[in-house]
Amino acid sequence: MQNQKAKYNIKAVSQMLNIQAGTLRAWERRYQIIQPVRNEAGHRIYTDEHLHTLKWLINKVNKGFTISQAIALLENNDEFQIAPQKKEERNHLEVTGDDLLQCLLSFDERSAQLKLEEAFSLFSPETVAMYIFSPILVETGNLWESKQITSAHENFVSNFLRFRIGMMLLSIPTIGDKQKALLVCGPNEHHELGLMIFALFLKRRGYDVVYLGQSPASGDLEIVIDEIKPEFIFLSCTIKKNIPLATRLVESLEEQFPTLEIGLGGYVYETMPELNKRFKKYIVGNTKSSWEDWLNARS
Repeated sequence: MQNQKAKYNIKAVSQMLNIQAGTLRAWERRYQIIQPVRNEAGHRIYTDEHLHTLKWLINKVNKGFTISQAIALLENNDEFQIAPQKKEERNHLEVTGDDLLQCLLSFDERSAQLKLEEAFSLFSPETVAMYIFSPILVETGNLWESKQITSAHENFVSNFLRFRIGMMLLSIPTIGDKQKALLVCGPNEHHELGLMIFALFLKRRGYDVVYLGQSPASGDLEIVIDEIKPEFIFLSCTIKKNIPLATRLVESLEEQFPTLEIGLGGYVYETMPELNKRFKKYIVGNTKSSWEDWLNARS
């Protein structure tokens, strides 16, 4: 992606696009699809890329879409997101992710925050989560398993990302346009960052997300399901030895709640192509397109 310089203040953008400045601020606050940088005086400064995105959204709104629908279309429109500069943008995302990981592995939180602010100024929160945070999680796990980093390094990276993703989740209002989804780690599972990214994906699409995080005590999950009556439950599994426990839980939930849609997520499933065909229908996958396909098949 070409280096985009911020050069338009909000008044200029408002006049160029014929949109109220208050509307721009509201879109930024509520949907985080555009996050302009701030100058020394604290004023928003927009790039040409920001204008391109805003023009696309305004065009959709003028055609009768709500802004939330337009944003959903934008995020699902791969051609818009990466063309005509597909390779450049992918490279920029990869370089940014590599730089951010190096900052975190050096315990340099200040530099990591600056690098992340730069990423948010160029890309939507979901793009940052999917194409910067997710690869960092995978790479950190690989480095730890191969003993190239210590558990202290892994914890620092995980805690930094967990805090930022948590902030992103809390900042998205619950619209309730779609169904309720319960998200929880599977039995004996404690790695929840991948599940948090999936929660962000669902919430930005209007699902009413109830996020439990780490696996609750035995029997507690069924109590929560009885109480909130979700249409979906998603269980994450990141450790291979926990898969039998996860599949037994699926069988139990399927028997107790026959109308409940059950999804299984986690990179560990990609290492088990021999997994019983009976459970393949539950596997959500680990990419944005696979998540979309899984949900669309059940809509």
